[in-house]
Amino acid sequence: MAPHMPEPLDRALRLVRVDFAPAHRQPSVVRVAAATALALAGSLAADALLVAAGKAVFPSTRHYPHFQVGDYGKLTVIGVLVACLAWPVVTRISSAPRWLFFRQAIAVTLVLLLPDLYILYLGQPAKAVAVLMLMHLAIGVVTYNCLVRAAPVREDTAAGRHQAAAPPDTESYPAVSRTLEDRYTVRDSGDQQNRYSLRNQ
Repeated sequence: MAPHMPEPLDRALRLVRVDFAPAHRQPSVVRVAAATALALAGSLAADALLVAAGKAVFPSTRHYPHFQVGDYGKLTVIGVLVACLAWPVVTRISSAPRWLFFRQAIAVTLVLLLPDLYILYLGQPAKAVAVLMLMHLAIGVVTYNCLVRAAPVREDTAAGRHQAAAPPDTESYPAVSRTLEDRYTVRDSGDQQNRYSLRNQ
């Protein structure tokens, strides 16, 4: 049950689909751990590929200090781990976790681009900074997809069985009900007229 909150806060939370009442089952710890490993490996691989491509396309960036594995690797691991810890939290506070997590990923990625823009402002090479920005985007895409696909929320089977066993709601079919009612009314009227004619004969 969702906790009682002030109306403005409740309205804001509902706007971002935070309702503290998910009907789904949470992803298992094993799946989250596997998704985390995939996200780490995929993000580091994407970083390495982008750095190699950047050096090949822009030879002047070959000795750029932020292209060292020890530099970008540490920040990548920290960012991915934070995202992987956030996913189980999102699945517990929202009935639409993918919707919320997707928008969080976009917001966080945009925030992480600000330091790149700042070092560009300070005079860092534009070509190298562009590669760093692509690395941030790649990390976001890889991490999001690993989590929501390798550690997805699962439908609550008990709720599904209860819904399947529930009797149909006849009120949701008013047109069909009225048609059947009219048909039987006409049939009853016809039977009464036939009985009255036979009686008079």
